Amino acid sequence: MNITSILIYCFIATFTPGPTNIVILSTVHNFGAKKAMKYTYGATIAFGLLLVISAILNTMLITIIPKILIVMQIIGSCYMLYLAYQVYKMDTSNPTVKQTATFTSGFFMQFLNPKVVLFTMTVIPSFIMPHYIALPAIMISIIAISLIGFLAFVAWVLFGAIFKEFLQKHKKIVNVIMALFLAYAAIMIWM
Repeated sequence: MNITSILIYCFIATFTPGPTNIVILSTVHNFGAKKAMKYTYGATIAFGLLLVISAILNTMLITIIPKILIVMQIIGSCYMLYLAYQVYKMDTSNPTVKQTATFTSGFFMQFLNPKVVLFTMTVIPSFIMPHYIALPAIMISIIAISLIGFLAFVAWVLFGAIFKEFLQKHKKIVNVIMALFLAYAAIMIWM
């Protein structure tokens, strides 16, 4: 397993702006870090739960239809290339989001967030299952990926105002770098 590729994919997918991160940023600005952390806890638990659901569904699919792994790798690679394109052309100049920041809203936001749902459904079959199918290895991977997601959310809480200004000031160069790393991770699935 190429640890570098999975880490790059996880960090880019979780640290780049998306609905959850924008809500966290908005919450920090409007209600403070303590309120944003409640939202973050809910988002993190749902993120981990989505990874567990993905692992269960993908394990069932692989045992039923072993050839589906190749299709999942293709879909995962295409999705990562699509994300790279989206990150490249991303506009962070208007991240206004109004949302009540609670544990519950953070939890349910993850199930409605296409970025998170697609990420959790592609990371397990693309990076973990080609190399490990034993339950302990998959659970360790889920915990590690959930921790990366939590760290991303906390980064948006702690550095929200600074991070937002930096992205807006240097958004094109940051987007290009993130897009290149994401494209690299997509290519490395096949290496």
